[in-house]
Amino acid sequence: MGNREVGLETLQVWQKARELVVFVHQRVSPALPDDEKWDLTQQIRRSSKSVMANIAEGYGRYYYQEVIRFCYMARGSLEETYSHLVCANDLGYLNTEVLAEGAALYWEVQSMLNGYIGYLKRTKQGGPASKPTLKEPQGN
Repeated sequence: MGNREVGLETLQVWQKARELVVFVHQRVSPALPDDEKWDLTQQIRRSSKSVMANIAEGYGRYYYQEVIRFCYMARGSLEETYSHLVCANDLGYLNTEVLAEGAALYWEVQSMLNGYIGYLKRTKQGGPASKPTLKEPQGN
């Protein structure tokens, strides 16, 4: 597609969730020991991807209440991802610097998700008979 962003790629909260996935794969996964490959490594990878995927799935829905429902699921996966980061730090796999980076991303995504949910509730865009016109408010 080149450099042109369209649709979902313009949604800032999805972009930030995408950063979280990259962070988990590039900074966290390599720090985890081999014996965690099928446990903690897979869990944190899946939960971080789930944040991004649920935002995307909600974005593709026509009804704003469904979009909100998927945002709630994304928020749950975000909490799970953060819990895995804390666990990895507690077990001595992640240093405090990497945990702090992950926590900063967590707070950014959480804030943006909460803002997006609030926006959807206020505007109620995407009613039962309307076309998908959801766009994130500019300037946030």
